[in-house]
Formats: sequence, structure tokens, C-alpha cells
Amino acid sequence: MTKRPNILFIMADDHASKAISCYGHGINHTPNLDRIAKEGMRLNHCYVTNSICTPSRAAILTGTYNHVNNVTTLNTPIHSRGPNVAKHLRGTGYQTAIVGKWHLGEGKAHEPSGFDFWSVLPGQGEYFDPYMIEMGEEIEVPGYTTDIITDKSLEWLKSCDPDKPFFLMCHHKAPHREWEPHPKNRDLYTDDIKVPESFDDDYRNRARAAAEAKMRIKDDMKYIDLGLVQPEGGSEVGERVKVGDINRKIPNPEDVTGMRLIDRDTGEVFTFATQKELNHFKYQRYLKRYLRTIQSVDESVGRLLDWLDESGQAENTIVIYTSDQGFFLGEHGWFDKRFMYEESFQMPFLIRYPAAIPAGQVCNDIMCNVDFAPTFLDFAGQVVPNYMQGRSARKVFEGKTPADWPQLAYHRYWMHRDPDHNAYSHYGVRNQRYKLIYWYNEGYELPGTNHGGEDREWELFDCEKDPLELFNVVDDPAYADIRMALQAELDAKMAEIGDEPEH
Repeated sequence: MTKRPNILFIMADDHASKAISCYGHGINHTPNLDRIAKEGMRLNHCYVTNSICTPSRAAILTGTYNHVNNVTTLNTPIHSRGPNVAKHLRGTGYQTAIVGKWHLGEGKAHEPSGFDFWSVLPGQGEYFDPYMIEMGEEIEVPGYTTDIITDKSLEWLKSCDPDKPFFLMCHHKAPHREWEPHPKNRDLYTDDIKVPESFDDDYRNRARAAAEAKMRIKDDMKYIDLGLVQPEGGSEVGERVKVGDINRKIPNPEDVTGMRLIDRDTGEVFTFATQKELNHFKYQRYLKRYLRTIQSVDESVGRLLDWLDESGQAENTIVIYTSDQGFFLGEHGWFDKRFMYEESFQMPFLIRYPAAIPAGQVCNDIMCNVDFAPTFLDFAGQVVPNYMQGRSARKVFEGKTPADWPQLAYHRYWMHRDPDHNAYSHYGVRNQRYKLIYWYNEGYELPGTNHGGEDREWELFDCEKDPLELFNVVDDPAYADIRMALQAELDAKMAEIGDEPEH
């Protein structure tokens, strides 16, 4: 009897596809991640169903949308008694483990379930000497978190019975804000990085939500985000990040000649002649810290791939690399995620399985994170339970995309006007060319939301003619038929998955 495939699922946090070199944007070099794509497949259109950490993780684990698993915001934990893909795999003989970031709640009611071994970070976790909850016990582990997660993953893999398949979810904290690279990587990427075309976006021709979001690199980054010393003082030092928070934002005054920013590590002092110079400094500082933090993730992936080679298990192991969502790297002037705009909406997705997936493939079919769990089960030879709303992408990966494969992605962000980013609630669909978004702007008293009532708005983007998503064409007569067709697809999708329309 042929052994069922091992599944090694590696997920970063907030890793934009543009920051993986095989996606071709040229801002960094990730040779180990590129190796997965070179020896397998890269997806260009993998999308998240809710672009924020906790809900995305719930969708991946359960194969359901957030209105079904009830994990709609950062403040709605998963229930440990519910079904999930690890439970199904373990029930048929898989050895199962999760190491790293969990972010789906803590305590008996919300801790990982379905795993033979688990060692996870509480909340967001820390980059250095992190506390971890391991099989219910809190421990402190010295070292750098990306290395620790890798070490623990390898320790568990080495302990597995080689005659039984394994399922490992290796979940990195990196490169989540605030970005703290490994000391050995602090001097990487010294040359300036090209600023995105839409960095100075004025948010015209879009819904109000774009202008209202507090995610601007120029105005909303904290001192600690950029590895800078926060001076003593009150409002003159900067605006509070939110009510009750001791962290303050770096000011963006017109007259910057009196500003002195100090590096927390080296003590270097930065001064500026113009506001434009300050804003350029903020962007470069952000991107370089972000990319340096990613470098350790790439190194981690290399260690895991090397172990598969050394142990003779590479041929029969499905290796997947992804992120819980995308991330803005200065597009529209933003950092963070949450929105259905492409940089936040798109998840990187790389897969290698030498036994079934030809090397060097690029896939342009649409896939969503609710499809992950059914795909794992299909490759494991198991029946996909009928509660799962996603669909197995196995045939897509094998180059046999079914004729009825849904080339449509649905997204719904529930956390209206969250206290940190003021991002408006919305939902919508994207097909191969067009994207329709409805900003319904209500929090409905869900945990972590704020009151709503702002004017409701539609957006329609032609992603082929307007890849930067700068022009809302929803009221353009030339797109009237497309709007009607896409709204019909939205209505049908919401009916299919049982989500309640607001439009």
C-alpha cells in the first residue's frame, strides 16, 4: 500500500506576494521560497476571504467562511470543540502538529484541538525570547522566534513515525508588525527600494473608506514600527495610536527642520530638510525592516526543505507556503491589510509535490483560503465533509482544472472602523478581470467594531485596464452591463454560502 502524502503547511503572517522574489517584483531575494515555485507551482490568484489574521486562520482550518465559523473579527476566537481539518486527518492516521502563531484564542475553550502536539505563541507573540503555550503549559524560550518555530517544527518532524504520514502547520509570526529582524539580517537591503506608483494617492475616484483609513505610512506609523526611540512627552511627540495606548505616531509636520529621530539599536540620529524627505525616510525604513524580517522566514523554509531531502521524504511530501493574507507595501500610501484592494486581498501561494505536480508551473486560476482544508483532505484520500464550503484544488494543481471550477473569489471584512486602522466594513467579489465591492459600513456591535451609519457605496474596478485600482467605474455607463453581471455573481455567491446581503 502506498503511503499517503505528508503535508507540510508553512504560513507567514502579513507576507505580501511582492516580497517573494519568484513573483517578479524585484524588491528582495528569497531563494528558498523560490525553490518551492521552481520545483512546483506558483499561484497568481489566491485570495483571502477576510483580510485579517484571526478570521483567515479560522477559514483555513475549517474550510468555512467566517459567518459560519463565527470568527469574524480579531476579537472572536474559535471554539476548540468545532470540527477542523486536523481532526479529520488525525482520525485517519495522520500525525498532526501546529507550531508558531495560533491567534485564535487561548484557554481550554479556544486552544488548538486535533493536534498531537502544539506549541503556539499567545496572541501576537514576541520576536525575541517569546513566551509560548505548549500543550497547555506556558514556557519562555530564549532566542529569535522564527528560529524557535523552525527548531520546534524540525524536532517534531524528527520524532514522527516514518511509516505514518504527518500534517504539520508551521506558522510564523514574521513578518507581522512591529518588524524586528534577526540581528544578523539588520544590515541587509541598504539600497533604496523603488517607491510604488500609487504612494502619493489622493484617494479621489474611490469610496470614502480609502481616505478614512488610518494606515498611511506618512501619518500613521508608530516610532516602534520603524525601530525608533519614542521621545518623552505628550501630544507634541505625536498622536496616540488609539485611546489608552502609550504608543504614539511619528508626526508628519510641514516644517520638519526641528525633528530628530533616533535609532533604537544604534543611537543614530536622523534629521530632515523637507517633509518629502521625511516621508521617503519612513517608507524606506518600513520596507527595509519588513524585508529583513522576511529573510529569516526564507532561511527557515530552506532548513525545512533540506530536512525533507536528507530524510528522503521530499518526493512524498506536499509543501505549501502562503500567508494569512496579503499586505500593503506602500501602495496607496498604506501599510497593513483589511481591504479588498489587490495587495491586501491576494495571498502568496506556492506548492510543491513532486509525485503529482510538474515543476515550474504557474497557475492563473482563482483559489481561496476556504479551499485549503478540502484540498488537504483530497490529497490524503479522505472524503471532504459536507460542512466545508471550499472546494479541493487538487485537480487545479495537477493541471486538470475542472470546467466548472469557480473563477470567483468572495471577501467580507466585518471589523468596521476598528480602533487602530478605521477600516470600513465591506464585501465583494472578484473574477479574472473585474472586482465589485460594496461598502455597507456597519459593525453590528461585533467585538472589535465601532458604530457605523456612514453612506453606503459601491466600487467597480477593471483590474486589467486599471491594475492599481485608482478609478472606480461603477457609475460609468460603459460598465453598466458588467456591473449588473458582477452583482448577480455576488448575489449568487452569497446565496450559495449562506451569507446575508446588506445591499
